[in-house]
Amino acid sequence: MRRVVILLAVFCVCDGVKFGQLCSGNPTNRRRTSDSWGSGHYGARRENREHKGLDIVCSDGSIVYAPFDLTLQGKLTVYNDPNKAAINSGINLRGEGLCFKLFYVSPDRTSGSLRKGDRIGTMLPMQRVYPGITSHIHVQMCDRSNPTQYF
Repeated sequence: MRRVVILLAVFCVCDGVKFGQLCSGNPTNRRRTSDSWGSGHYGARRENREHKGLDIVCSDGSIVYAPFDLTLQGKLTVYNDPNKAAINSGINLRGEGLCFKLFYVSPDRTSGSLRKGDRIGTMLPMQRVYPGITSHIHVQMCDRSNPTQYF
């Protein structure tokens, strides 16, 4: 009797993907560390919950760039709180096999495609809502998994 062995390899098309520059003034995608409002790493404590994203430093009003070729998948609402209206915008994105969201961004448009380095929009005025925080873009994977490996 002859045996046949079948080997299957499973891999993610996103293995090895790294985000290019997200924000003008931060070419290395420096991460938000700790400040009086908390920490910006994935899993940081937020009162009774965990932070499900990674915060990348970005000054209020800065240009936000496409980190690689991507498709714009629509605008998103970040908060339901009217006191946070100044930063209540973001964008859903897909590219390089990844589905992710950028919070605190006013997108120039919400559909279509962009090439790496193209302008997505501008960073919203985070200091207006959280005075003294390290202003940042919140990067969140659609499945809420840890995005740190892509930086």
